[in-house]
Amino acid sequence: MDLLLQVLANGILQGGLYAIMALGLALVWGVLNIVNLAHGAFIMLGAYISWYSFAWLGLDPFLGLPVTAILMFGLGYAVQRGILNLVARAPMFNTLLITFGLEVVLTYLAQLVFSADFRTINPSYSGRNIDVLGLTIPVVRLAACALAIVLTLAMWRFLLHTRLGRAIRATAQNLPAARLHGVEPRHLYAVTFGLGLALAGAAGGLYGTVSQINPYIGATLTAKSFAIAIIGGLDTPLGVIAGGLVLGLIEALAALYAGPTFTDVASFGVLVLVLIVRPSGLLGRTA
Repeated sequence: MDLLLQVLANGILQGGLYAIMALGLALVWGVLNIVNLAHGAFIMLGAYISWYSFAWLGLDPFLGLPVTAILMFGLGYAVQRGILNLVARAPMFNTLLITFGLEVVLTYLAQLVFSADFRTINPSYSGRNIDVLGLTIPVVRLAACALAIVLTLAMWRFLLHTRLGRAIRATAQNLPAARLHGVEPRHLYAVTFGLGLALAGAAGGLYGTVSQINPYIGATLTAKSFAIAIIGGLDTPLGVIAGGLVLGLIEALAALYAGPTFTDVASFGVLVLVLIVRPSGLLGRTA
């Protein structure tokens, strides 16, 4: 029983990190109708920005997340404004091709610039643990999970209670009506994609504190983010939290009872099951 509780705790911590990884993908997909196949590559790029901020500037990885997010927002705004706006609201196949091309380019550019060596962000407190009801909780994983959930809830509040957030939701629901109320779609699309990449950059910085990074992690992270967005639903960030926690728990239980090699089989098996039983996701609207 102690082992099971420890595994469940680890799954919850991992699920919180998964949630922030998928939030940017879900935001871009829900508003722009773009399934961003380069999402994992942007998470990887955010992880490297955080690593260099820590290794070269001595900036704490958690305190350096705003810097990473701002840089990634600027990159996302430029990419959407200069490239993806050309195919906004186009057939999904076009955006899949473009974002897949971006993923390939970013991966091989990262290999050239950063090399293929594995790197981790190891602050002085990376090996510390705390004891909670007999469970051993790594401080870094707890902080990463807590910050990921805070960012996800902050995005939910932003979309609900700010003028820009309401404009983003209106554009996603009814573009002609949003235009009639003064929304400029090209700028709003670029801001939305920039926010998605800012979240991806923050997720990359958090990911680098709990796992190794290299230029090739992008494809796996894109697949997991896609699965989380589908499992939780695209209608609300709370669905992304639910999807991340479900995926984290499923992977933890699969590793315990079936072995680490079966974690992906279990997680994507759950994805198929959700698509069959509830295609809109756990918290998505069925209409």
